Amino acid sequence: MQVRREKRERILARGDEPYPVSVPRTTTIADVRAAYAHLETGEETQDEVGVAGRVVFLRNTGKLCFATLQDGEGNRLQVMLSQAVVGEESLASFKADVDLGDHLFAHGRVISSRRGELSVFADAWQIAAKALRPLPVLHKELSEEARVRQRYVDLIARPAARDTVRLRAAVVRSIRENFWERGFVEVETPMLQTRPEGAAARQFETHMNAFDIDLFLRIAPELFLKRAAVGGVEKVFEINRNFRNEGVDSTHSPEFAMLEAYEAYGDYDTMAVLTQNLVQRAAQDALGKTLVTLADGTEYDLGGEWTQLRMYDSLSDALGETITPGTSVESLLTYADKFELSFDPKNVNHGKLVEGLWEHLVGDHLVAPTFVRDFPVETSPLTRDHRAVRGQVEKWDLYVRGVELATAYSELVDPVVQRQRFEAQALLAAAGDEEAMRIDEDFLTAMEYAMPPSGGMGLGIDRLLMALTGLGIRETILFPLVKPAQQ
Repeated sequence: MQVRREKRERILARGDEPYPVSVPRTTTIADVRAAYAHLETGEETQDEVGVAGRVVFLRNTGKLCFATLQDGEGNRLQVMLSQAVVGEESLASFKADVDLGDHLFAHGRVISSRRGELSVFADAWQIAAKALRPLPVLHKELSEEARVRQRYVDLIARPAARDTVRLRAAVVRSIRENFWERGFVEVETPMLQTRPEGAAARQFETHMNAFDIDLFLRIAPELFLKRAAVGGVEKVFEINRNFRNEGVDSTHSPEFAMLEAYEAYGDYDTMAVLTQNLVQRAAQDALGKTLVTLADGTEYDLGGEWTQLRMYDSLSDALGETITPGTSVESLLTYADKFELSFDPKNVNHGKLVEGLWEHLVGDHLVAPTFVRDFPVETSPLTRDHRAVRGQVEKWDLYVRGVELATAYSELVDPVVQRQRFEAQALLAAAGDEEAMRIDEDFLTAMEYAMPPSGGMGLGIDRLLMALTGLGIRETILFPLVKPAQQ
């Protein structure tokens, strides 16, 4: 870095600016490549352009120097500087001052070199931004740790990193357009909340000085979106971040992007149709296909109709014994011990055991997209009771590659039953369950004004990217939270 700092000082000393306000760029590298792709080897034009980009290759010896410029999308263009054209002093400054990683402007004629390389034969050049740190070796793989800690370097060095950013943008755009076409209204609900609500999870807590109250980063927008539905926003969705103060691994991040949507007069079946269409269209719009092929050779097709399983039936098949909502906690604990699954004895119940066993024996092994339906009532306090089966609720989870991608309910809209569910959750919280929900009187007041029968769904944006790419969750987030490096 010291040598590069000295170069910066030298540029300033001669009256030039290593970080100019602007440069006279007339076109982009991509546009030059598109407009002059037809040039034959050695063909020259009189067309002059001004281009700029990051220097990713440099050969600066002799009387003819070469630099390769790269734009933010990975397009590259060669620049040639001849002493006969730019002059001895200018070429000497180029050799002395320009390094790999600098942003460089070049003006000149568009030609094809004697080796057939599309080039700008420069008559003028200027540093657009001086890099004080050297780039990593571009043909060597960055470590995963380096990629997430210095994503800006990762984006420079790896085309795959840049592709993931654009893929994510295409997926989110597809989802939004799909909702707009269906007449849904996009809203924003509070990030700072006076109580954690909408999901079973541990929360982040802070303090608001102006009101002298504790606040929580939201764990889900669900209850506010339902308030909007009560008020008459019958088709509503939100794409935003949620925060959960829990473990970090390849599928979990404390800050993550989530889609939630609610539709009046729908149920969990209509949400399944909606979710399948959202995912399939997003894959088609972003990838141009629904068949996903991962680096390890794994393939699955997001197209067509997806498999549907019932939680109790598929768990019974895996165990070889019938499991029902009436199966005792003691019996389920016996199976948990058999498969070496641990549960908190203070907070264990039938529903948690059924879901834990199912995830271990069935969910972890589902590769192709699969809806698992009809969950235990104990673990779904915001969900309507099943219309035909006692002890179950109308909820599904969508699994792809063994990871939960989305969930949906036939929403519980009876305020009396909702209060009973909250009171049961409050007892669990009092007993030490940190993920149990608390009673939300304002939400119950809203429900007492009557929420129409509704279907609701939530889909993880980061996890959808995981399903489309095979990447871990940190690779799908542009700047994931990482533990500070030791100084």
